Amino acid sequence: MTIARTPVWKSIAETLRRAISEGHYAEGDKLPTEAALSERFGVNRHTVRHAISHLADEGLVHSRRGSGVFILAKPLDYPLSDRVRFHQNLAAAGRLPEKTVLSVELRAASENDARRLKLKPGDQVAVSFSLSFADGTPVALAESRFPETRLPGLADALRTEAGVTAALAAVGVSDYTRVSTRLTATTADATQALHLRLREGAPLLLTESLSRDAKGQPVEHGRTWFASDRITLTLDHDGSR
Repeated sequence: MTIARTPVWKSIAETLRRAISEGHYAEGDKLPTEAALSERFGVNRHTVRHAISHLADEGLVHSRRGSGVFILAKPLDYPLSDRVRFHQNLAAAGRLPEKTVLSVELRAASENDARRLKLKPGDQVAVSFSLSFADGTPVALAESRFPETRLPGLADALRTEAGVTAALAAVGVSDYTRVSTRLTATTADATQALHLRLREGAPLLLTESLSRDAKGQPVEHGRTWFASDRITLTLDHDGSR
């Protein structure tokens, strides 16, 4: 009877995975170089590279070109409350928040846009695509739609202001709250995987939400794809955030 043998790269990945889980490497630590790991395990660099690539697919490590391979942070708690503010949530968790606006477009409102944002079909909608980071690691990809016809100048504000809260304030919306959130599990397509530095097909958490201003008017309908191994979504019933 032939006994199946575990590929060497899998054994190396499991050894490193166990070392990470036992705390021998803390978040942000740099792994030994490929040369050092090759010498340690008695294999060539290609085998080590295969093992590290597998750990990267699992979201345990991230390779920075020219710098090395680093241990990713443990998943952070991200509360979903009526006042979800990305920068505040991450700062409260002791993480450095960063957001990159990928694009802002003006479109004619579809029937769904009109229904959700209380517009007429054909009214203008500002559509924003953004990528959010925690300590330099991408954690969320978002697509949000805003009622440009009702809030003229919002598209420009989304391009120039630091975040959604500041952009809405620039067009007169001093406060807004999330009134509904729908959470589903999905997997990363090729584009999402590229942005979030994941493998295609990696698990994601998708939230679909609607926010309204103090007068009850819808100001944002958004969908956000979170890297599920980097974010733990929690329901916050306190309402104080």
